[in-house]
Amino acid sequence: MQHIDSTAAEPIAATKVWCIADFCSLHRLDRNEEAKLTALFGQFATTGELANNVTRRTRAR
Repeated sequence: MQHIDSTAAEPIAATKVWCIADFCSLHRLDRNEEAKLTALFGQFATTGELANNVTRRTRAR
C-alpha cells in the first residue's frame, strides 16, 4: 500500500467545475436543457453532475 499526497495527485475529470452555459453550448444542448440544469445546480456544476443529469435525444433516422 502506498500513500498518495492529495496536493500532488492529478484532479479527477469528474470534479472539474463547469459553467453550465459553457457546457451546454459545447455539447449543443438546447435552452430547455440548460434551464433544467441551471434549476438543479445553479450557475456551476461538476462534470459528473452534468453528465448524469443531461437528457439525451435519440439520433434515429
